[in-house]
Amino acid sequence: MAAQQDFSGVKNIIFDLGGVLFNIDFAKTESAFKELGVTGFHEMFTQHHANDLFIQLETGALSEPAFYEAFRAASGVPLTNEQIKTAWNALLLDFRLPTLAWLNNIKDQYQIYLFSNTNQIHHDAFHGMYKEQTGRDDFDSYFVKAYYSQHLGMRKPDLAPFLHILAEQGLVAAETLFIDDTIKNVEAAREAGMLAHHLVWPQTLLDLGL
Repeated sequence: MAAQQDFSGVKNIIFDLGGVLFNIDFAKTESAFKELGVTGFHEMFTQHHANDLFIQLETGALSEPAFYEAFRAASGVPLTNEQIKTAWNALLLDFRLPTLAWLNNIKDQYQIYLFSNTNQIHHDAFHGMYKEQTGRDDFDSYFVKAYYSQHLGMRKPDLAPFLHILAEQGLVAAETLFIDDTIKNVEAAREAGMLAHHLVWPQTLLDLGL
C-alpha cells in the first residue's frame, strides 16, 4: 500500500466532479451511441481524449443546437436531438452523497472549489440529478466558487485554467490541493505548482485523511 500523502500544508482544495464527487461511466455513453448506430464513438470522446467537436462543446464555443447538428454530420447517423442528448447523458450516474456530506464537514478547515470539464447539456443534467437525490438545487453552494469549463472557455489538462483559478482567487499554489480522477489533469495541476492527488476507484475522498 502506498504511503499516505502529506496534506498538512493545504489550505485550499479544488475538486474535480466526475469520478470524485459524482459517479460516471464513459462506457455507458459509448454503448448508448453504438445502439443508435454510431460506431467509433471512443475515437471522439473518452475519459482521456476529446476531439475538436467535444473540446468546442466543453469550452462553450459550440451551442447545444450547433453541437447536435455537428454530431449528426460527424457520425453520419440522422439522430434526433433528444436521442443524442439521452446517449450523451448516459455516462452520468449519481452523486456520492456521503462525500457531499463530508464536504460540509471540511468547509471550516479549507477553502474549497470545483473545477470540472463539462458542458451545458451535462451541467443541466447533473444539477437536475442533484435535486432528485437531495431535494435541493444549491449544489454550487458547497464551494467558494464552482468553475465549469464551458463557462471558463478553457478546459483541463491545459495549464491556463489552473493559473486563472489561482490568480482569480488569490491562492498560493503550494497551499492548494487539486484532486482529479484523470492523470493528465493531475499532472497539469502539478505543473501549475499545486499539490495534486490522482483519485482512482475504489479510493474515495473519505480515504484521504483530510
